[in-house]
Amino acid sequence: MALTPRLDLRQTQSLVMTPQLQQAIKLLALSNLEIETFVGEALESNPLLEMGEVRREAGEDAPPEPGEHDSAPDFDGNEALDVASHALDPEAAPGDMGDWGRAASSGGLGDELPDLENRSSDGPTLAEHLLDQVGAASYSQGEALIAARIIGELDEAGYLHTDLRSIAADLGASLDEVEDALLLVQSLDPTGVGARDLAECLMLQAKEADRYDPCMARLIENLDLVVKGEVARLKRLCQVDDEDFADMLAELRQYDPKPGCRYGGDREAAIVPDVLVGAKADGWDIRLNEASLPRLVVNREYYVELKAGARDKASLAWLNEQLGEADWLIRALDQRQRTILKTAAEIVKRQEGFFRQGVTAMRPLTLREVAEAIEMHESTVSRVTSNKYLACPRGTFELKYFFSSGVAAADGEGASSEAIKARIRALCEGEDPKKVLSDEALAGLLKQEGYDLARRTVAKYREAIGIGSSAERRRAKKLKNL
Repeated sequence: MALTPRLDLRQTQSLVMTPQLQQAIKLLALSNLEIETFVGEALESNPLLEMGEVRREAGEDAPPEPGEHDSAPDFDGNEALDVASHALDPEAAPGDMGDWGRAASSGGLGDELPDLENRSSDGPTLAEHLLDQVGAASYSQGEALIAARIIGELDEAGYLHTDLRSIAADLGASLDEVEDALLLVQSLDPTGVGARDLAECLMLQAKEADRYDPCMARLIENLDLVVKGEVARLKRLCQVDDEDFADMLAELRQYDPKPGCRYGGDREAAIVPDVLVGAKADGWDIRLNEASLPRLVVNREYYVELKAGARDKASLAWLNEQLGEADWLIRALDQRQRTILKTAAEIVKRQEGFFRQGVTAMRPLTLREVAEAIEMHESTVSRVTSNKYLACPRGTFELKYFFSSGVAAADGEGASSEAIKARIRALCEGEDPKKVLSDEALAGLLKQEGYDLARRTVAKYREAIGIGSSAERRRAKKLKNL
């Protein structure tokens, strides 16, 4: 077949992310306090913008009126891959290190363990420290995006409790890609971050120290025996003598079971809620927090004055550009407010049981359900709920707190994982010290209450909220009563 030059016409469709659309998406993810900073910068750069009076936002039925700006940019539809969320679940439990440290003392490890509660409140947070390393390396955009999402899921100790399949589904990535990104995160400083449990955390540190030989591997695989102090059995499993075993324990003492706690964690400034929810006779009063909600207006008189003084086309073009940017920013902020209110109103509607009865009445809820209800893209809801807080009579909660997986319940509606965790905590706290509940017993009690959970699922939830096994709780209760 001969090769000859030719001209072809092809028609394709593509999404063009204009600078304004990129900025609009960024605005959705900012909290009200971050919006204040953003508005301050806009006021400095655009002479036509000025602060207006703060208006009261009354809820979904009374959204902010755009005034003369009767159109708003469309932020829905087929957007680019969602930016990784960096908000941490305020209820997420850190890795269960308390029982490890306490029980290890009785096994001879004890006093030489690092101070687990000693972390600095200054400097970068763990997430910032890790993201700086990702940004400084030459990773592909896809790898960096998935790594950033994983970093956002780490708890304050540096552990990952989120299932990788869930992250893959959220990002539209393959499981292999997410696993590769996890390896990337686990290669960052401090060593041990990104581990799914204590054993993996110690394994990563042993590999970094070039001490992860088969003997050390078996020791780390049997941390429960270390906790129990079964030295003779451990020496047989590891196939080492007294001297080697002592060296291995000394090495183990040097590892940090909570590597993430070396960093500041979340900023310790008081949380300012973005949405306020209060009860009223016929339902709920839902509005944006006026105290942290700036409002911009365009100074039309100043625009006319500047336009009259424009001497050339370049000056006039610059002035019109500033007017266009000012108008667009006001519309974007109005759209942001409407979107937050619609999302918050739908969350309150679907989680009304929580607002009336507490966490035990929470229902399973996904981003997709809310997105379909308010007719927006799922990634838009994800951005809107990131780094936003809702204040109600029961306290202040991140909007993402109200999204959780669920289990089957007798009423057919299912129960939120947060509700299940709260019930497990209550059962364990109220158990008889002489008759500590096993996971099987907890599953039975929950089933009587209408929650159909397997024993392994109960164990997973129990570990996630930092509650030890029945044997560990029994020992702790005995020590407490001494």
